[in-house]
Amino acid sequence: MKKIIKLEGLCCANCAAKIEEEVKKLDGVGSASLSFMTQRLTMEIQENKMDEIVEAARKVAYKIEPEAEFKVLR
Repeated sequence: MKKIIKLEGLCCANCAAKIEEEVKKLDGVGSASLSFMTQRLTMEIQENKMDEIVEAARKVAYKIEPEAEFKVLR
């Protein structure tokens, strides 16, 4: 299942790369890509773990970039 999340307020491409790297390590994530330019995190995730993965991704993002606003788009 594909999930797209908007991370408004990323301060730099390095932070985006760190978030992407950590999200890729989450159990149930097949792939993840975070574009600093569009500030969108696109993930391929296991459907039965959707809520768990989205919450874990939120925690990763806030740990690295506490000022970013995390919005699930689809």
